[in-house]
Amino acid sequence: MKKILILLFILIVFVAGVSAYLLLGSATAFNEDRKYLLVYTGKADKASVMSFIKDYDLVKHPALLAMVAEKTGVWKRLKPGRFEIKKGESLLNITRMLRNNRQTAVKLVINKLRTKGDLAAVIAKNFEADSVEVSQFVSSPDSAAKLEVNENTFMTIVIPNTYTFYWNTSPGKIFRRLKSESESFWKKNHRLEKAEKLGFTTDQIYTIASIVEEETNQQDEKGNVASVYINRFRTGMPLGADPTIKFALNDFSLKRIYEKHLQVVSPYNTYRNRGLPPGPICTPSSKTIDAVLNAPKTNYLFFVARSDFSGHHTFSTSYAEHLQHAKEYQKKLDELILRKQNAAKNAL
Repeated sequence: MKKILILLFILIVFVAGVSAYLLLGSATAFNEDRKYLLVYTGKADKASVMSFIKDYDLVKHPALLAMVAEKTGVWKRLKPGRFEIKKGESLLNITRMLRNNRQTAVKLVINKLRTKGDLAAVIAKNFEADSVEVSQFVSSPDSAAKLEVNENTFMTIVIPNTYTFYWNTSPGKIFRRLKSESESFWKKNHRLEKAEKLGFTTDQIYTIASIVEEETNQQDEKGNVASVYINRFRTGMPLGADPTIKFALNDFSLKRIYEKHLQVVSPYNTYRNRGLPPGPICTPSSKTIDAVLNAPKTNYLFFVARSDFSGHHTFSTSYAEHLQHAKEYQKKLDELILRKQNAAKNAL
């Protein structure tokens, strides 16, 4: 009898140990640092979730996870969302996370984007909503009206930054948040007052900043570039901004703009149309927007890339002076191209 009790005790200890190991030990089946369990709207049920877990090989023992989830009431409390499962996570921690709806937020990083299609692609990549749903939203006049923008000014509500959302946040809520953040941005640092003092609306400042963003990467000269376009606008000159031609043609691979490109019929062709284009051509950074708001008062009307290829520009007040600098740049550019061609021939 004593031996039987000892064996029974050993068996109980063994079973308890195995159970503890299965529940508290590493339950993950992947080598990456982390993977995500996505619970889709309308599919927060046992069958759908277990199918996802098996398809993406998230845990070693799916059946055991399903049983523990059943016992702990996961299937009754589960909500749609994105749940992070770290390498080495235990079954107990995973089921608690699902039961308590401890979702992992998504960081939406917005840098320079040029079109609504680009923005829709970024959002569709990071959230539950697919590209069709997001594209329909950004293309809808009703959506634009609710955000107090139109087809052309839609992108003005987007200030490049990092925003945090839940994975299953709807496109409508995402854009309402972006709109709210944009309004807060303009209220800070006297930006509204500065725009008014310059005689522009915030949409117009944003549009000018979008052109400046595409013209130069040099932060220290963005103010001067902005002053050129402000001066041209105020004197009634066409803006003559090459980046707007690329936008009009929807061809951002163009390295140089030729006469044939300037014939494009578009409200964004700032060679043929006076005034500002009807909307921005990209999402400018907050630094570029501030560079426009704080642009120095100059008489500059022209600028051209420096002949030292430093990425900076030479600014001019007269067309004659501008032509002189442009010829100097073109001469240096031709010499550079010739050297590269000769070096390529010598390498053969």
